[in-house]
Amino acid sequence: MTRFLAALATVLLAAAPASAFDTAARAAMVIDMTSGAVLLEKNPDMPLPPASMSKLMTLDMTFEALQSGRLSLDETFPVSEKAWKMGGSRMFVRAGERVSIRDLLRGVIVQSGNDACVVLAEGLAGSEAAFAEKMNARAAELGMTGSHFVNATGWPDPEHRMTARDLMILVDRMVNVFPEYYPIFAETEFEWDGVKQSNRNPLLYLDLGADGLKTGHTEAAGYGLTGSAIRDGRRIAFVITGLDSMNSRSQEAERLLTWAFREFRTEQIATAGQIVGEAEVWVGEDATVPLTPEHDVIATAPWSDIDKMKTIIRYDGPIAAPIAAGDRIGDLVVEAPGLPPVSTPLIAAAAVAKGGLATRVGAAIRTLLRDEDALLLTE
Repeated sequence: MTRFLAALATVLLAAAPASAFDTAARAAMVIDMTSGAVLLEKNPDMPLPPASMSKLMTLDMTFEALQSGRLSLDETFPVSEKAWKMGGSRMFVRAGERVSIRDLLRGVIVQSGNDACVVLAEGLAGSEAAFAEKMNARAAELGMTGSHFVNATGWPDPEHRMTARDLMILVDRMVNVFPEYYPIFAETEFEWDGVKQSNRNPLLYLDLGADGLKTGHTEAAGYGLTGSAIRDGRRIAFVITGLDSMNSRSQEAERLLTWAFREFRTEQIATAGQIVGEAEVWVGEDATVPLTPEHDVIATAPWSDIDKMKTIIRYDGPIAAPIAAGDRIGDLVVEAPGLPPVSTPLIAAAAVAKGGLATRVGAAIRTLLRDEDALLLTE
C-alpha cells in the first residue's frame, strides 16, 4: 500500500470544510498526493455511474498482468465480433484481427475505446462477464468498498457503480504503482487504422502541469473527469462527476486545480531516519527509545496558516522491552488549521534490550511504591 493509500484509508482524513470550495459536481474529491492531505470532499462515498472513468479498473488489471510478467506489451489479443460491434467511443478495431497490448492500451487511454476494453477483458479472462467478476474481486482487495462492476467499459448499467473515493484509489495506483505506464495518459493523440483521435482530457491542452487521467460521459453519469497535475514536484489529483456539459467539466477541472495549487502549500516536516522524539521504556537497558517516522513527513496547509501547523507524538507507554529497531511505537500527528489531521507511523530508531535483574527489581520496587502512594491517597 502506498503512503497516499494509507492516508486515504484512515478515518483521520475526514471531510474538509464545505466552504473551502463550492463545486457544481455531484461528487468530488481533491487530494494533495505529495502529502496525502484531503483538500476537498463532496459525496465521496456515494456510488454513482462512473461512465468511462470505470476504464481505470480495466487498465489497473491490465497493468498488473504486465507488471507481473503474465502479459507483454508486444503480445496480441484477437478482436471478437462482440468487441467490433461495441458502440460509443471506439478505437475502430476490426473483427478477426489481432491487436497488440501496446496499441490496445492507447486505444483505451487516448481514444477511450469501448471496443479496446472488451478485447482486453476477453483476452485476460475469456469473456467480459468473467473479467467483471475478477474486477469486483480485485476491487474488494484494494479496499474499493463502494464499487461494483458489470462490464469492462463503464457502459450504462444500473448495477455498475463507483465512488469518488474508489476512483481516487485507482488514480493513486496509476501514478505510483504503475509509473512505467502512466506517461501514456499524457499522450494527446493516437492513430489506429488510419483514424487519428485526440485525447478527450481537456487539461492536457492547458498550461497547468496536467498529465492524466480519464474522462467519462453518459446521460446517467453526466460529465466526469479523474485528473492529475504536477508542479514543482507537488502533485494534485481530483475526481469530479455529474457535471452538465463538456464545457462545465473543463471549467470546473481547471478551477479545482488552480485553487488547490494556489491556496495550499506543502512543507516537509521530518525525514525518515530523523529522530523526532523519545518514548519511555519499561524494564529496558535504556530508559527511552528514540523515535523516527516510517517515511518522510510532508504536510499541507493553507498558505495563511502554514506557520500554525502542529506536530504531536502519540503512543501508549511505557513500551515494554525488548524493542527491536523498526518496531511500530506510535504516530506523529500533524495538525493544520482547516484540514483534517494526518498521521504517520513512528518506529523505533534503535533496539532496546530487556534489562537485567537489577533493572527488573528496580522497576518492581517503583511499581510497589507507586501503588502504596496511590493507596495512601485514597485512605
